Amino acid sequence: MELQDLQIPEIKTTVEKELKYFGVSHKTASVTQRELFHLSENEKEQLVGLICRHFSDVSGLLILATCNRTEIYFESSKTKASEILNFFVNFKGQPKQAQEVFVHFNDTESTVKHLLQVSSGLESLVLGDAEIIHQIKKAYQFSMQTKLQGSLLERALQTVFKTHKRISNETNFRDGTTSVAYKALKAIRDFYGKNEAKSKKILFIGAGDIVKQLFKYNSKFNFKNIHLSNRSISKANILAQRNSVEIYPWNNVMQNEFDDFDVIISAVSNCQHIVKNISNTEKNILLIDLGVPSNIDQKLADKANIAYYNLDTISSELHETKAKRLEALKYINVILNEEMELLNEWIKTAPVRKAIIEYKKKVSIKIKNQLLHDKNYSEEKAKELTNDAIKKLLANAILT
Repeated sequence: MELQDLQIPEIKTTVEKELKYFGVSHKTASVTQRELFHLSENEKEQLVGLICRHFSDVSGLLILATCNRTEIYFESSKTKASEILNFFVNFKGQPKQAQEVFVHFNDTESTVKHLLQVSSGLESLVLGDAEIIHQIKKAYQFSMQTKLQGSLLERALQTVFKTHKRISNETNFRDGTTSVAYKALKAIRDFYGKNEAKSKKILFIGAGDIVKQLFKYNSKFNFKNIHLSNRSISKANILAQRNSVEIYPWNNVMQNEFDDFDVIISAVSNCQHIVKNISNTEKNILLIDLGVPSNIDQKLADKANIAYYNLDTISSELHETKAKRLEALKYINVILNEEMELLNEWIKTAPVRKAIIEYKKKVSIKIKNQLLHDKNYSEEKAKELTNDAIKKLLANAILT
């Protein structure tokens, strides 16, 4: 058998899918508006199933839900961002006009540029927020668990993680602490004064990522009189033992029994206004609401001797840290542009790579089957000859 005797198909490229996006953040909406679109873990699972059922061309899906943003990135060939946005707004039971607070893109380049800005902390409420990359990694793990990482989405996220590493290694942008949790603890010290703050009785409500960060950054403040409460007692026990603090009963929180506390920091998901009454207002009390939806009723701020902070107001930045990060921005933009160019090159050649893979599969089967018809060739020999033939054929293939 000669190679020229085979009917070899031409390599044909196909139209690739686009990476698309829609989202709401602190840049477009207030805390009250943002909390309308926050997604619990159960809602994420429900939404993924519904999107896959209604939009069959969606092959990649990333849901990023944090205290300051709810964003959905998806990979598809036909479905537009506005279609899934409308579907999402209906899923959350909100009127169609609520879409006005959302931003959306239908092309890969705009979507990836936005994702790089977000992952780098350039779009964060606190410039350079170090926690956002961990939240993106967590969202990506969920995409992989649901088998919705998609080839294009996966490549974009590889670019995100590489960019994050370059920014950390090549610039001063990560110097200084800008976590929301850090800011909350600093607010205690600023409110009471450095010496007086150390003796204050503090209650952390919740056991999620933000509360874990509160304990992490407390090493810088050394607050000693901390209590922890959470609706899941098992999670509360683990976190309390790890950080050597006392448990405060969840039922007491539900009853709003807070008379002994000077500071309450609440960061519980899906517990709107669990703190709505403070009976003892004879002393100065600090309330810090880091939850979505809001955990603390803002009306409490109207009471005498109560200071109230939420996600928007807690994020006033340290001038020194901000100055360093602003100085590093010019270097970050260079890194973002370089990584974006590399991704664009990969995207341009993706259709050809895909076509070549399909070409190799079809031709390999055809050659191998013909070789096996000749009894002089074993399975192993046929495989060897097939591989040699494929190399020669690809060298002469016509790209269309």
